Amino acid sequence: MAVEPKNIAYRIYLIAFLIFLMALAVTVKLTNIQWVEGDYYRKLAKERTIKDFVLPANKGNIYSADGSLLATSIPKYIIRFDAMAPKQSDFDKTIDSLSYSLSKLLGKPSSHYQSMFLRARHSKNRYLLVADDLSYTQYQAIKKMPLFNKGAYKGGIIVEQKTVREHPIGKIAERTIGYERIDPTGELLRVGIEGAYGKYLNGKDGRVLKQKIAKGQWKPISDQNEVDPQDGFDVISTIDVYIQDIAHHALLEALINNDAEHGCVVVMETNTGHIKAISNLGRDDESGNYYETINYAVAESHEPGSTFKLVDMIALLDDNKVDTSKVYDSHGGEIKYYRKSVRDSHEGGYGKISLGKGFAVSSNTILVQAVYENYKNNPKQFTDRIDNLGLNTRLHLPFRGEGIPYVQHPSDKTWNGLSLPWMAFGYGISITPLQTLTLYNAVANNGVMVKPMFVSEIKEWDKTIKKYDTQIINPKICSDNTLKKLKVLLQNVVKYGTGKKIYSKDFSMAGKTGTAQANYGTNGGQDKHYISSFVGYFPAEKPKYSCIVVVHKPKVINNDYYGASVAGPVFKRIAQKIFTDAPSTNEVKNLDKKIPKQETKYYQYYTKAQQVNNTVPNLKGMPGMDAVALLGNLGIKVKVKGVGKVKTQSIQPGEPLRKNTTIILELS
Repeated sequence: MAVEPKNIAYRIYLIAFLIFLMALAVTVKLTNIQWVEGDYYRKLAKERTIKDFVLPANKGNIYSADGSLLATSIPKYIIRFDAMAPKQSDFDKTIDSLSYSLSKLLGKPSSHYQSMFLRARHSKNRYLLVADDLSYTQYQAIKKMPLFNKGAYKGGIIVEQKTVREHPIGKIAERTIGYERIDPTGELLRVGIEGAYGKYLNGKDGRVLKQKIAKGQWKPISDQNEVDPQDGFDVISTIDVYIQDIAHHALLEALINNDAEHGCVVVMETNTGHIKAISNLGRDDESGNYYETINYAVAESHEPGSTFKLVDMIALLDDNKVDTSKVYDSHGGEIKYYRKSVRDSHEGGYGKISLGKGFAVSSNTILVQAVYENYKNNPKQFTDRIDNLGLNTRLHLPFRGEGIPYVQHPSDKTWNGLSLPWMAFGYGISITPLQTLTLYNAVANNGVMVKPMFVSEIKEWDKTIKKYDTQIINPKICSDNTLKKLKVLLQNVVKYGTGKKIYSKDFSMAGKTGTAQANYGTNGGQDKHYISSFVGYFPAEKPKYSCIVVVHKPKVINNDYYGASVAGPVFKRIAQKIFTDAPSTNEVKNLDKKIPKQETKYYQYYTKAQQVNNTVPNLKGMPGMDAVALLGNLGIKVKVKGVGKVKTQSIQPGEPLRKNTTIILELS
């Protein structure tokens, strides 16, 4: 049956109308994209094809006072494998020898690598992790192994480079040297020197604009806003690695021998306040080994015990309350205040002895009587003395987590009749080991109290950026007459007092023992333990160093847990070994004599480094290791072929210097 012309016309009109609607919709959409959403899509396109890349700055090094590296950034290499890149014949031919070579270098069985490569080939893995954290030498060795020596396209080797922070002296002083890292919660942790001086060490990252090209690669493009990275400065610490090594091992031996929980040692240079060694070791409950986990010397505020008796003597002598010859009765080794007993460690007491003798033998009853009788009517005079010595405030060190001292005052609600007598033998007050050392160091330094220092200088190559001078906290802690008596008292402790076990007629030392009970008021006294300490200086006549040793929870052996037996020997070993073992005390002749060949090579390298601006340097004829170091400091990746001096370089001298590029050096 024929279709009527009228029906055909309707259909044509309908189709035309639908096409018109579609054209209108397309026009509206195009108009909307162009004018309404145009900025958004243009921005999106630019973000996907043009991107800012960060050019990381090289982090500065941390050096010891004697020039040894404490922390540095070094390149580490990651080797991955594209299992689909090699031809099947090459893969089958070399898989055994490659696995064997990796086994010899990295230590795992040859079968481990062989099965790993076979699985990767079967699963078409194009990004198999072969080895991580490789040194430059290991990386060079792997590049020369069978199959891998064919390169990325025929051998499937993928090389990635990263920069890691290393401590060349290992775990020694690890907590004080410190680190910066992100914790599991995403917070940036800043610890030790690394964290405190990060603004100098980290430098400033640069940026470069790149455009995405074929195969997902990015090409730098010209951009006036391109910023070159500024490398970090070097930090010169006050640590002496020889003294640090002595202190670390002396403390470690004491902790092991006494089965102690944790402890710390600090050695300070008397005149400057420079910390020459600091060791903080705590026991891991699972392994039983000791590690640097917490900076106890800085962070742990606790009752000092008998080492606080030095404050008693400073107050009594400087306030002209009593002289060292004043005789007191120890009352059989026990006296009571408000029905609470103060006891001597020596059973039966010491009879009637002078105040000076009482200090030497660390008699609690003698010192408490002297303080209580002279300050009970005006305890504020005694606590003011503590405040004037700076023991009520932090030392304001650059580190986070410095312990908060606690000193009771008569105006406090917690003050009671027991506060003053208990304070006299180091209880009811909390200070850090470093605060105690700072006080004793002031006596050794003729009354001048200096702030402990961990960093002496910030440098850029041989240029000083910032110098840290010795800071005086208190120019005179007491009179010269009092100082003279204090020095005699501290020497007597070692000569015939509680420290007589460490006495040596050939080497003079001065100091004070301390033994404090901790957690004596918690859980019915079941958690009570002891803190053994010794603090002093050496040589006694002309002090060069001061030192504190604190050991927590030593095992009670034959009822002996006292500072003289636990901490004293550590102090003696450190003191004597510093003056017998440390190379810095030996005279080395012709130390400044220059070796012409060495000087020539150094200045060739230094001159080349100084000439580098924004172009690739001419490396031809330069020793390979020097060339790698120079390019590495510029943030340029390096591939080296052969050994010896640079014969050719893949990027010619004078070409613009681009970060994150790779230069291939051929050596001969």
